[in-house]
Amino acid sequence: QVHMVESGGGTVQPGGSLRLSCTASGATFAISAMGWYRQATGKERDLVASVSRSGDTHYADSVKGRFAISRDNVKNAVYLQMNSLKPEDTAVYYCNAALRTYSSPTFYDYWGQGTQVTVNS
Repeated sequence: QVHMVESGGGTVQPGGSLRLSCTASGATFAISAMGWYRQATGKERDLVASVSRSGDTHYADSVKGRFAISRDNVKNAVYLQMNSLKPEDTAVYYCNAALRTYSSPTFYDYWGQGTQVTVNS
């Protein structure tokens, strides 16, 4: 069984910063891409940023230059540093990993439980 545990959400004023963390634990054999998604109230879940195992990154246009994704392949962890936060960044943030376990050769998507990020004054 695999667990994706997130931490780091909270409430911050506009212009502030937060750092999200997510670690995969359990029967994790290998992880390829990892990423962060967010879902605002009444909207669909959208990709915020992703990082390949080799470190190639991709960002949504709305967060380029403000957010930075990174990962630690030894710890099976992914991070999202969020700077210059705006009210429109308010959402539940979910980490994601394309992961295979010891019992299957297939990579499947695994999700964290979500962490609330609220940006307001």
